[in-house]
Amino acid sequence: MKNIVILISGRGSNMEAIVRACASQSWPARIAAVLSNRPDAPGLRFAASQGIPVGVVDHTQYSDRASFDAALAKAIDAHVPDLVVLAGFMRILTPEFVERYAGRMMNIHPSLLPSFPGLHTHRQALDAGVKVHGASVHFVTAALDHGPIVVQAAIEVTPEDTPQSLAERLLPCEHQIYPRAVRWFVEDRLRVHDGAVHVDPPEPQLLIGLSASTTEGDAA
Repeated sequence: MKNIVILISGRGSNMEAIVRACASQSWPARIAAVLSNRPDAPGLRFAASQGIPVGVVDHTQYSDRASFDAALAKAIDAHVPDLVVLAGFMRILTPEFVERYAGRMMNIHPSLLPSFPGLHTHRQALDAGVKVHGASVHFVTAALDHGPIVVQAAIEVTPEDTPQSLAERLLPCEHQIYPRAVRWFVEDRLRVHDGAVHVDPPEPQLLIGLSASTTEGDAA
């Protein structure tokens, strides 16, 4: 039974998707805690309603990034995590923090990495004129929005799209691929070789045109 600690900064919709999938699919894991850097993060209420321990490490109470990261690591380690999941956690982490959880910390980014790292990814995609956009789950490394990619989802970009419409159409895809990536981890099915992530036994690591109604078996 693996312990998962999820970090959020806001509503935590990806956290909610992971919590629900863990319960409905009977993963060999438990959500040990949901932690936030913001005391008003709405996702904390959902987690508490599910009986999950919650906590806050308020970044505004620390003078620098290193001291915040030290306090955050202490709060995380109290739950003895096998995996740390960043689910809309809007803080840049120090290399020392990332190294502490190397190989056992995941993030989701709303682009097809390595394209469009950083903020405003949907606007970046539209400005670049790409025809396909998406989301990526990856292991976290010290380089921002880099690291071995576990799974991606892709959607078509239409002439009518705006940053808001792309974000809205992409979110259900995120809610499909992030639980899938976490499940693979807790089932000990992920292997990283030469910077590439492999699933054993294989499952699709690219999902096309997912929607909220897409089942786990639908992929291309």
